[in-house]
Amino acid sequence: MHIELLRSGDKSLPQQISETISQRITSGLLQPGSRLPSVRGLSSSLKVSQVTVSKAYADLETRGHILCSQGKGCYVTDREPGKQGAAAGWQDGYDDYLPRAQLWRNFDVTEVDYPFHLAAIHSSLLPLGTIGATMAALVREQPELMATYGNFQGDPELREVMRRHLQSRGIRLSSGDLMITSGSQQGIDLVARTFVGPGDTVYLEAPSYTGAIDVFAGRGAEMIFVPMDGEGMRVDKLTAMCDRKPPKLIYTNPTFQNPSGVTMSMTRRQRLLELARSYHCLIVEDDPFSDLYFHQPPPASIKSMDTAGHVVYMKSFSKVLAPGCRIACVAAEGNILSRLIAAKSASDLGSPLLTQRAVLPFIERKYEDYAAKLRIALRMRQEAAAKLLKQYAPAGVTWRLPEGGLNLWLQLPDSPAIDKLHALAEQEGISFLPGDVCYAGDMPSRHIRLCYSQLTQEGMERGLRQFLLLLERHLRFGS
Repeated sequence: MHIELLRSGDKSLPQQISETISQRITSGLLQPGSRLPSVRGLSSSLKVSQVTVSKAYADLETRGHILCSQGKGCYVTDREPGKQGAAAGWQDGYDDYLPRAQLWRNFDVTEVDYPFHLAAIHSSLLPLGTIGATMAALVREQPELMATYGNFQGDPELREVMRRHLQSRGIRLSSGDLMITSGSQQGIDLVARTFVGPGDTVYLEAPSYTGAIDVFAGRGAEMIFVPMDGEGMRVDKLTAMCDRKPPKLIYTNPTFQNPSGVTMSMTRRQRLLELARSYHCLIVEDDPFSDLYFHQPPPASIKSMDTAGHVVYMKSFSKVLAPGCRIACVAAEGNILSRLIAAKSASDLGSPLLTQRAVLPFIERKYEDYAAKLRIALRMRQEAAAKLLKQYAPAGVTWRLPEGGLNLWLQLPDSPAIDKLHALAEQEGISFLPGDVCYAGDMPSRHIRLCYSQLTQEGMERGLRQFLLLLERHLRFGS
């Protein structure tokens, strides 16, 4: 088992080992019944003392993640009675470099009636017919597109359309400063693989997007989480943190943040950019939701104020058009972009040309009118969800209604036993995202994320009412 240890980090070595194994267990990389390496074997492979590994295993056993038996070894506990792990074999001892995989674990829920865990938009609200018709016409009339590798940087025509789109939002770049990726997730991964290595300091909002945490953890980064309030990331706290540990990269989702829904104020956006300039570091500005505002447009993007190339800006289009098309735009300049393009060429030889051409005419001619109608539909869903929360949410449950986006972020009372609630909800065909996956390590959370846009409005109302009644019973009798 490979574990990237930061020997000069703030956390002790036993704590780092314990947290990494814990995350592997909770994200399903280590299944119930899996045998852990022996104390002697793991201490040898990690080049630490056997006492260090023994302390880590003792901590894991105390928290119920593993069970150790003299002469038999340590095994992952079966928290779900009757559930069997995969058969042991040579694969169990084959090293990998995945410290966690919460994105896979928590989004692979298919057999539920009410998938509140997934931050997505119901298919009835998406322009799937229009984009599908364009794609079908392309297949009929230009079948050679399926035999053509796309430009590593992305289709030039689509990049020009996206350049005009970003310009209308205050981001003034040339089409040569843009790169098309297979969703923002690939963009985050490319930035991490290109610029982040073991021990590099990455700052994120607390809480943060699960997929980004997975990526940075996989690079062995030291992730430090910055508290938030109603104006977003506490840049004053971040400044003090950076004095102790200078950043290599700052990741932020400043507009209708996933998962909290909070929007960073303009003042803090400016201060964050100033901080990046002073430390000569990158900001990754992840922006999937800024077009989904309910009343007033959000503050201008950090990228729109960037004059020295400190911000790598990511705009997802597949999220609001057709998730299966996996289209996003990454905006950066100079040698930063050149290195990202080089990394992408080694990753996938270029995004599929067919899907790029399929979304191009819609973004160019119909996107703005469509986005205006989508905002109305999402606002109606959010208002309906807010009404249900006010009517059915148990005492002690709190929330702040976002001004846009797709999610509600609920804080539960003390000791809510969210893992038990999660299992009970799935038994009733309901899923939600536990807040602890939005942090690294074993940081406990009293929060859950619910998406109100993944279902029809009727289905959302029915499922949310059912969940809130379940939550009432759980908080009263199940904690």
